[in-house]
Amino acid sequence: MFESAEIGHSIDKETYEKAVLELREALLDAQFELKEQARFPVIILINGVEGAGKGETVKLLNEWMDPRLIHVESFLLPTDEELARPPQWRFWRKLPPKGTTGIFFGNWYSQMIYARVEGDIKDARLDQAIGEVESFERMLCDEGALIFKFWFHLSKKHLKERLKTLEKDPQRSWQISPLDWKQTEVYDRFVRFGERVLRRTSRDYAPWYVIEGYDENYRSLSVGRIILEGLQAALKVAERRAPHPHAAPLVASLDNRSLLASLDLSRALDKDEYKEQLATEQARLSGLMRDKRMRGHALMAVFEGNDAAGKGGAIRRVTGALDPRQYRTVPIAAPTEEERAQPYLWRFWRHVPARGQFTIFDRSWYGRVLVERVEGFCSQSDWLRAYGEINDFEEQLHNYGIVLVKFWLSIDQETQMQRFKEREEIAFKRYKITDDDWRNRDKWDHYADAVGDMVDRTSTEIAPWTLVEANDKRYARVKVLRTLNEALEAAFKSK
Repeated sequence: MFESAEIGHSIDKETYEKAVLELREALLDAQFELKEQARFPVIILINGVEGAGKGETVKLLNEWMDPRLIHVESFLLPTDEELARPPQWRFWRKLPPKGTTGIFFGNWYSQMIYARVEGDIKDARLDQAIGEVESFERMLCDEGALIFKFWFHLSKKHLKERLKTLEKDPQRSWQISPLDWKQTEVYDRFVRFGERVLRRTSRDYAPWYVIEGYDENYRSLSVGRIILEGLQAALKVAERRAPHPHAAPLVASLDNRSLLASLDLSRALDKDEYKEQLATEQARLSGLMRDKRMRGHALMAVFEGNDAAGKGGAIRRVTGALDPRQYRTVPIAAPTEEERAQPYLWRFWRHVPARGQFTIFDRSWYGRVLVERVEGFCSQSDWLRAYGEINDFEEQLHNYGIVLVKFWLSIDQETQMQRFKEREEIAFKRYKITDDDWRNRDKWDHYADAVGDMVDRTSTEIAPWTLVEANDKRYARVKVLRTLNEALEAAFKSK
């Protein structure tokens, strides 16, 4: 794969300067059209051999284009804040919004390759990381992102020549870092594992471009032209996202009996039982959150359910057992302009808790396969692929030791009607009822189907759904607390 990048192409100064003038103008035009359309972001990944001109080339791109629309990120050693969360968190929070360009040094590829070169991981873990990256990049491209992946290459001979030349030049010797010399020591391993990663991850939606780094004029023009041609082609396409014809169709259950209809909604607790069990479970949760084993975990709870099913009341009974510094509640409403400019899961990744912390989502990422599906706020291809993206997201959380507990609070239509009327009649509850709540009742069966599909496709061994019979609020609140406690205890025992 790298043989063609060791030939040593060069471009004379006059040809280079003429080509750069044309290229700069075209790049600026494309960049401002990208800003105007604001339909997708551009992500440029910079990888390759140290000393092959990565930094110099990115510096030129900032000169040729408007730097206000380019965000350059360098992912060095993770900070304490980043170490306290899943590895992917640091990349998610730096993704560029639509209409702009993000350039990533030290990205997910750099980290997996160096980890393998240093012997920190074995081939099996490298292959797992490759699979995770493929899923991540496919999701970004499905969301509309345009990804360029560059590998800057130098032969070992040219690398040593370049370092010796810089070392002898007093005005340029500062450009050499210890990492450059270390590269010569591990060059063969680095190139071998790099080629393996490139071969496995070069896809039509996110291909690799190997850039010969010997001649600075040649490499700069090569990178600039690749970005220009890719950007111009993407800007001409009316819609970057296409449906997935391979997505499995959704079918109704054979016995025509919905999942929610099978719940026993008559389950209830009397007042005395409720008080006793509530106090017991709250004390249990309080103790578990203070347990020293919690330092190796974080807790995330997702609350979904029918309108007026009692999510808010259940959440208050959970938080009532805890110190306010131990938890955070994240209410999810319609996405903001900032959130719409990012991939769908971005606004949830940014709220992933650190170890020892607890985040409660009042509504969640499941909105895509519920309200957005039923109300037509996204395309069928969007919500169909969301099942897989959600499962990948939750697996990444689980792998890092985050305990994820998901609740669907279920009530019947008669109970919902009673609660709606109560909200209209009681002054301090009127804010809870909206016109949308009434309209959603007309789509009760559609939501029931969506919930059934959601549970069927996203209730996994590592992140199962808990269906809560919520006609009786007391029963629902105790079940929620007990489920959280059992999930934490199981996680502590598995350590």
